Amino acid sequence: MTQAGPHDIASQLLSETFERSGPSAQALTDPIADTPMVVTLDQLRPYDLNPRVTVNPLYPEIKASIRERGLDAAPAITRRPGAAHYMIRNGGNTRLAILRELWAETKDERFFRIPCLFRPWPQRGEIIALTGHLAEGELHGKLTFIERALGVEKARELYESENGGKPISQMELARRLAADGYPVPQPHISRMRDAVQYLLPAIPSVLYAGMGRHQVERLSLLRRGAEQVWAQRASADAIAFADLFQDVLSGFDGVPDEFSFDRVRDELIGQMSQVLGADYDVLALDIAGLEGRQRVLLSAPSPSAPPVASMPRGATHQPVPRPTSPGTATGGPPARPADPSSVQRETTETAAGESTRPASNPTGERTASPAPTTDRLQSIQKLVADHHGEPAHSFADNVVHAIPVQAGGLYPITDLWHIDPGLDTPDRLRVHIAQFAREIAAEGGAADSVEGSERGIGYTCAAPTAHSPADNPFARAMLAILQALSGVPAAPESLSDALGPLLRGNEAIARLSDSGIVKLFRLIRLARRLSDIQPGAGAMP
Repeated sequence: MTQAGPHDIASQLLSETFERSGPSAQALTDPIADTPMVVTLDQLRPYDLNPRVTVNPLYPEIKASIRERGLDAAPAITRRPGAAHYMIRNGGNTRLAILRELWAETKDERFFRIPCLFRPWPQRGEIIALTGHLAEGELHGKLTFIERALGVEKARELYESENGGKPISQMELARRLAADGYPVPQPHISRMRDAVQYLLPAIPSVLYAGMGRHQVERLSLLRRGAEQVWAQRASADAIAFADLFQDVLSGFDGVPDEFSFDRVRDELIGQMSQVLGADYDVLALDIAGLEGRQRVLLSAPSPSAPPVASMPRGATHQPVPRPTSPGTATGGPPARPADPSSVQRETTETAAGESTRPASNPTGERTASPAPTTDRLQSIQKLVADHHGEPAHSFADNVVHAIPVQAGGLYPITDLWHIDPGLDTPDRLRVHIAQFAREIAAEGGAADSVEGSERGIGYTCAAPTAHSPADNPFARAMLAILQALSGVPAAPESLSDALGPLLRGNEAIARLSDSGIVKLFRLIRLARRLSDIQPGAGAMP
């Protein structure tokens, strides 16, 4: 083999290089796992669907903290497939805006180069990013109601696109939001939709200034009630109600701090009265009645209600005495408890020459006094239960469960323990407690001695009036017990003298009727619940 000379080596070095036949990579691909990285402000953008529109109320405090300490935690970032810039993944848009301000003010590099945690774009990236920002927005500076409403409406659009463009119900929307980490009750979703569709075009300044759910609900009920009255009374050539409502409402968007629901209601009814030629008071009464019906259907569970304490492990379940049938409510020995198996099958005992014994009647045995009802009332109760996503409570269906009972009155009792969501607020509990106290005292003719109260347990026991039989030991015994339950200390001897005879009965004092004892148990149940919701409510008012 001949040795290459200098000329040959020089020609080889000056020859053309190898050409690349494959595609050239323009940029590195994003990591496929969570990866810490440092990005600059030029590479990072805020989330374009960020639900927060107004300035974070904690903006000055957050800015002062970042100026002194920097970022306590690296913000999570991500990037859509094919996008040129990174973006905030789930919360941190306020901090990004603050960093831009501080960089413009100080030119300090620690505000320009930001340590971040990159997270890959997930398969359902859009909805995961949106719900993440909604949840983080609630934690770091509460979102206004309209901001949450707009975010939920955007989430609805994304879910419907996942569903092939088919619309989804409010219950399904609530279920999907909860599954993606942002639970919203269905009644709230209904109010949010009303706010976006009917209120936002008319009063955007008031809504973004912080109008809450309570006022949005009142305006929604007013609109629905007035619209129904308008449909009943307006002629075919009258102005559309939607236009009238928008015109009236938009007039109150000038000064958000001075917004008044009562003024809106007065102005709306006044203009309806002029157009329809109807009396103002008549329209107001009609609308108020329709508002009340809608409020029953749209009432939501109290978010602050603590869970009911469960029975301690190992505790023995004690059977609760049940009232006797209506036929034996006035006296006689108590009915013998039925065998549990008798509520599921008819127990027959046959003997020679004897006919079959009638089947047991659990509903009748557990009815202290009948509670009148109608099919319409039952359908409304079922509709309300379905609206809350809860099973409808029926006395006939629950008669074999924990403490089924029935007693009539202004607020009929069908279950001693269950408390409906619409009742589970301090004000409503006090109203029911006071009514039960009056009905109990009425058995001794002392109903006038029980006065309702907005404080304490809900009632106070006054001195006997001229119409009350002050010398009646039965009335005195009932008032002693009611006074003790209200939080007012009673003399130990008077309470001990009243409690036994009133519950069991003796020759001197008649015992409380079965209906009255059921109401007393219900009163105690509601009073205990009131103390759970509002500690100290049982103290003396």
